[in-house]
Amino acid sequence: MEMNRRDALKFGAVGAATVAAATMTGCSTKAGEMASSATSSAASAVGLGADLIGKHKVVIIGGGIGGMTVANNLKKKDKDMDILVIEKNDTFMSCPVSNTYIGKLEGMTLGSFIFDYAQPIQKHGYNWLQGEVMAIDRSAKVVTTSSGAVGYDILVLSPGIGYNYEAQFPTWSPEKIAHIKRVAPAALIPGSEHVILERNLNNMEDGDVVITIPSGKFRCPPAPAERASMVATFMQKEEIEGKVILIAEGAGFAKKPAFIESWEALYGDKIVFIPNSKVTDVDPDTKVLTYAQTTGTGKKDEDDFEIMKTETKTHKYEVLNLIPLNKASDVIGMAGLEVTKDTFGKVKMNGCSFQTKTDEDVYAVGDVVGHGIPPSGQTANWAGKQCAEEISARLKGGSYELPVKKAPVKAGNVCYSMVGDMPETAIMVTHDFSWNGSAIMGKGNVPKGPNGLYRQTGTAKALRDWYRGLMADMFS
Repeated sequence: MEMNRRDALKFGAVGAATVAAATMTGCSTKAGEMASSATSSAASAVGLGADLIGKHKVVIIGGGIGGMTVANNLKKKDKDMDILVIEKNDTFMSCPVSNTYIGKLEGMTLGSFIFDYAQPIQKHGYNWLQGEVMAIDRSAKVVTTSSGAVGYDILVLSPGIGYNYEAQFPTWSPEKIAHIKRVAPAALIPGSEHVILERNLNNMEDGDVVITIPSGKFRCPPAPAERASMVATFMQKEEIEGKVILIAEGAGFAKKPAFIESWEALYGDKIVFIPNSKVTDVDPDTKVLTYAQTTGTGKKDEDDFEIMKTETKTHKYEVLNLIPLNKASDVIGMAGLEVTKDTFGKVKMNGCSFQTKTDEDVYAVGDVVGHGIPPSGQTANWAGKQCAEEISARLKGGSYELPVKKAPVKAGNVCYSMVGDMPETAIMVTHDFSWNGSAIMGKGNVPKGPNGLYRQTGTAKALRDWYRGLMADMFS
């Protein structure tokens, strides 16, 4: 007799190896040298005035796609280069493609997205420090972490994003913000947030799932819409009655025509998009979300502009995926770099380069880069390789000019979004990168297949192939 999902105890297991925290001491030139005696020294070296536990030619903050790509490729250029990577987590978890885990696609378990740092460390031979960055002193060229303070000649920042609940919900107390983070996780930062969201979906009864799209710049613009697709897939498989409600502050979202076409064909009216709606409050006890929606009245004023009206509305949800305003990681603020004045605060770059405008000895890759290129796993990988070329050439006494300065880079970014299952179908966007004289820009294109549709089974296969290739580039 088959067991109904509401009667079954659902649980997941994560089979992932854990990298032991290792700290380095001294200005080691022997690749991969790990001094176990540094552990006790690191414990006391937490303040800015603390003694250094090591000094390195290149220090990279962040073991995500961008940071790991820089480290791996610098070592490919010079196996003896003295590199230290600082990362607060003991394992890597991928955000790209992780929505397929929410959709319960074949073979996509949590373990598909978690990798052990030990393999690339051993293969490439760079130093590793597990710890959280507490302060950066650019004048002294010192990074202070929870595991000790280290010096650098060149610093690379790839720290990812943070959430800005405080700016979006100024009346919320710190306690409420912490509670919302736990019960309605954004799941744009890899880790426990994805586990909590999956658990909430597994435990839900009939009802609606609400996903919010924040205003301003945020990590992976298509992610909320792809997640809506995968949640709808999950609900269909589990025969859960209800809708997926996607609420956005703006009128649109990335790849909107492609997603809408796919939703109408695959899910009918199961996915509902509510535009021009600002989330104002959440009551996690009653599971009610409040938002202000602005719509046209059909009437015009004396200047022939349509008169708009704003109404406060509420929606009862069973599961909430509240994605708040995104911002650059607090590490960027610690570095005291010049940033853009928008809500995100991207690092301003020094011309056609991944060197920062503020400090020639500080570079940046990943989500925080101030160029006009889309944030994505592919972009972080491309930028990481270009940054490694720049630094390597500089350390050899030469210079490196990014190819994009001479000619556009075709499909510098390729971003896939899974939209359906059985059979798997996906949509994609490509971006050509070009130099406009002040920034690297990306021009997007969302292609249709030979059948005239955006969604394609071949694109779904390409998504899986791309992901395997990216992870192999980083971890094998």
